[in-house]
Amino acid sequence: MKKMAHIRLYGVVQGVGLRYQVYRKAAELGVNGYAKNLVDGSVEIEAEGEEEDILKLIDFVKNGIRYARVEDMDIAWHEYKGEYMGFNIH
Repeated sequence: MKKMAHIRLYGVVQGVGLRYQVYRKAAELGVNGYAKNLVDGSVEIEAEGEEEDILKLIDFVKNGIRYARVEDMDIAWHEYKGEYMGFNIH
């Protein structure tokens, strides 16, 4: 089932290549959306696609990014809207 997830990452998540790695994994999984650094040091991800693919992306973010250390994560699930074509880094 297609869904949209708004994800906020806290910890050592900027300056470690996290957004680029998320971009690559999202493209591999067919997930659309974006990853963006925020001024408070966190990273915002908005992801649209199949729920199981978004869950794989979330697992990758938690465990698969070298040098990053995700200490906390907020996830809000929403209805799929089809807003994004591809995945972008902001």
